[in-house]
Amino acid sequence: MSSVIGYYTTKFGELWDKSLFDLVEEAIKGVLENSRLERRQIDAIFFGNMLAGVLENNLHSPSRIAEIIGTNIPIFRVEAACASGGMAFHLANNYLKANPGKTVMVLGGEKMTDYSPEETTEALMSASSGEEQEAGLTFPGLYAVMANYYLEKYGYDEENLAYIGYKNHLHGSLNDRAHFQKKVSVEDVLKSSYVACPLKVLDCSPISDGAAAVIISNDKKIVGRSEKQIQILASEVATDTISLKTRKSLGEILATKIAGDKAFKESKLNRKKINVAELHDCFSIAEILAMEDLGFWEKGEGGRVVKTLVSLYDSGSGLAVNTSGGLKAAGHPVGATGIKQIGEIFLQLTGQAGRRQVKKARCGLTQNVGGSGGTAVVSIFAV
Repeated sequence: MSSVIGYYTTKFGELWDKSLFDLVEEAIKGVLENSRLERRQIDAIFFGNMLAGVLENNLHSPSRIAEIIGTNIPIFRVEAACASGGMAFHLANNYLKANPGKTVMVLGGEKMTDYSPEETTEALMSASSGEEQEAGLTFPGLYAVMANYYLEKYGYDEENLAYIGYKNHLHGSLNDRAHFQKKVSVEDVLKSSYVACPLKVLDCSPISDGAAAVIISNDKKIVGRSEKQIQILASEVATDTISLKTRKSLGEILATKIAGDKAFKESKLNRKKINVAELHDCFSIAEILAMEDLGFWEKGEGGRVVKTLVSLYDSGSGLAVNTSGGLKAAGHPVGATGIKQIGEIFLQLTGQAGRRQVKKARCGLTQNVGGSGGTAVVSIFAV
């Protein structure tokens, strides 16, 4: 079994003065320092990135990373839309299963704000089907379709969605690396402008820059002297159709359900054992669906339960969700998101989360989604 033994994240946000590889270099240096490792001790690197090939005309990022780290180790670029970071981690974990006594760095990074909103939106839509693109749909539009279906089917309204933004901005206000560190009220969310009805500005994650990195290892010597570590109990992937029209249901993300079930089976953990989860709240409806699809809430109950705020970091309910601020407040530099999620679980389970620390957190879960649910990665950790 492998362990996460170090984590670093840059600040997420509109980082005008830094390039993608400036951010990557900061993450590399930061995670090595935090892990007390030297570059020569890293046996391979997995780099999650979605948009460099589209926006920056750079598909050979591993060679650029080799320049930064100064070694000739294997470096792999992984692309799975907004699940690129989670998929990079999944593949790195499998690499370690096949290679005992190794130590691997998993990176995620994205530079999105140097381009016009139109350019970035068009690049992001490369994760949707051609038919959806031709119809003029964007991801807010696709998730709005799912949100409208869910609200109508279960008799909820936009206020139910607004509690996600309220909670995650509260968490983000406690995270000094978050894109947004300001609290908002439920009323603020409801008063914000529509992006794609029923989703408003404060229901949607932002366009962000950032990079994050974790070190994972099954080298007994390195793991044995690590002061802070968490075990990787499971990391599972499932894929589904790229377009909504061919899904079995608009009220779920089937890939999440499948990957989640596989991860819980592999980990041998009961769902009630999970104390903290980082979920892919690209839009408010996505967190509600994730809580149901992962089996934490009953199907159709999420819209009601979310208003009780049981998933706040200090609620004492047993499961805190998106303590980093989630994608909504911490930000969403798409290739880095899945790594930041794992890093937040690392901080929580090792008691390093500061003002947002969940008491007695022992087990954690991450869910990273690509596109409108075409890919899902679910990983489970414990101390």
